[in-house]
Amino acid sequence: MKLLKLTPSAASMIGDGYLRVSDPKSAVVARRLLDSGVANPRPELSPSMGDVTVIIPVRNNTAGLNRLLSVLRGHNVIVVDDASDDPARIIAEARCRVSVIRHEIARGPAAARNTGLRAATTDFVAFLDADVVPKNGWLELMLSHFSDPSVALVAPRMLRLDPDANLLSRYESGRTAFDLGRRESAIESRGVVTYVPSAAVLLRREALLEEGGFDEIINVAEDIDVCMRLERAGWRLRYEPAAHVDQDSSESVRQWLQRKARAGAASARLGERHPGMVSPVTISPSTAAAGLLLASLTRVGWLAALLTFVGAVVRMRTVFSDVDGKTKVAAIYTGQGFAFGFWRLVSAMFRQYWPVTAVAMVVSPRIRKVAVAAAIAEGAVDWFRYRNNGTLDPVRYIALKRADDLAYGAGLWAGVFDSRNAEALRPNVR
Repeated sequence: MKLLKLTPSAASMIGDGYLRVSDPKSAVVARRLLDSGVANPRPELSPSMGDVTVIIPVRNNTAGLNRLLSVLRGHNVIVVDDASDDPARIIAEARCRVSVIRHEIARGPAAARNTGLRAATTDFVAFLDADVVPKNGWLELMLSHFSDPSVALVAPRMLRLDPDANLLSRYESGRTAFDLGRRESAIESRGVVTYVPSAAVLLRREALLEEGGFDEIINVAEDIDVCMRLERAGWRLRYEPAAHVDQDSSESVRQWLQRKARAGAASARLGERHPGMVSPVTISPSTAAAGLLLASLTRVGWLAALLTFVGAVVRMRTVFSDVDGKTKVAAIYTGQGFAFGFWRLVSAMFRQYWPVTAVAMVVSPRIRKVAVAAAIAEGAVDWFRYRNNGTLDPVRYIALKRADDLAYGAGLWAGVFDSRNAEALRPNVR
């Protein structure tokens, strides 16, 4: 939760919820609103479609490549074949300008993207994996964000191509790690949307070149690494859920769990590379203290947690000193902040910190009962939050959610021990 206090003159610029940038003063206010995350841009101008080159890295997926090319009408496309067993063949029906570059030795998707990046000459590059299918208007919606010269990256919402294909598709149609939700947002390491997948993303070419492109050494999470490097360099990144790109998937349960574990291990490596940017949870000191006190499961702890909350409300009252009913308003905002923080802690208990939770459950029968109830409740709320017409029933959803978290957490802890760096486990208390 963020609060932003504006001067009367700045507040007067915002009429019926909109601020039109028409001079340097309004531009400063708009930048503050955007950077604080309390406003989203609505650009009136955008670069042209001709300013974009679509880059498709592919290996042994000619069918997916041709399906993708069939919907890319009028685009400039570079296909980078990363040493497919059978060289990629382009269908005659492709209605776009396509050039093919082939790696004779497989070098990985990051290297394939970099090859296309260096070959492109346009101001912007869109990376699409061969297993995705963009919806109409996907590029125009994202391209409009680049009317802001500080924006380097924009990503669409990723959805399942066939959400009812199998058990995993039905689970991930509402809860895939690639679907980052319906709410437009900035992409920030400590924000609501912390990264976007490179399976579908639009970038300012010069900005990516200045950062050296994708890191070809790391085989997993190179897209998260790019987001973090661009953020450190001062660029803005945006998530645009109105733009939709569907992704195909035919994983087995074993492959799915292995992918989750690799993602966890990659987080450990990213923590070592980007200190302070890969925290499992970001929480205020008062919320963290109250959470620990509640976890004691004692009356004294609960009373101390209540006093901690009251102290936070008293401090929050100063923020609303000019507002009628400031105590009530402060209590509401503080309560929302505590509730959100507690929920993040509970989720982390069963994902990043589940080994610690498991040990505590073995040691204490009382903690075991509470943890089992919390695991079911957290999964049920997650199901309710992400449910849609094609999703699973709560029982199977919760079972897969717990398996998802166990695999990710196992990979994370294995990566931490392998790198001997616990940065990815360190909570961000601020």
